[in-house]
Amino acid sequence: MPSRRYRSAILALISIAIVVPAGLFGKRYRGPGAHWVNDSFGGVLYCVLWCLVLALALPRVRAARIAAGVLIVTCILEFLQLWHPPFLEYLRSFFVARTILGSYFDWSDFPYYFLGSAIGWFWLRLIGHDVPEYKGNTQTG
Repeated sequence: MPSRRYRSAILALISIAIVVPAGLFGKRYRGPGAHWVNDSFGGVLYCVLWCLVLALALPRVRAARIAAGVLIVTCILEFLQLWHPPFLEYLRSFFVARTILGSYFDWSDFPYYFLGSAIGWFWLRLIGHDVPEYKGNTQTG
């Protein structure tokens, strides 16, 4: 029987395999509500993705700490979009870096970061990230 941590890691990988294509599709979506899907909904998925990635990298860190960390870093990255030094502009010229760093500051992104981090926290709880390993009977005799 696989351990709970192993099961949680497998579910996190499966979740990432769902969230990444959804996020990439959202960046390219051109249908109704495209602006919202491209930008705002992308912020939600961005936070969820980072919660899942950090849960894999830091299996002993509680879901609430991971979600709070993602929220803080995402907000810092949003404020960094007000800064346009040449090295950041160069990085932003690449799709992956632009996706991670963003390209323009928008106050309206913050509620979506809060929502995405909350969903990320819930998702981690749902896949069992915070469930402690069962150690068996620890009483001595």
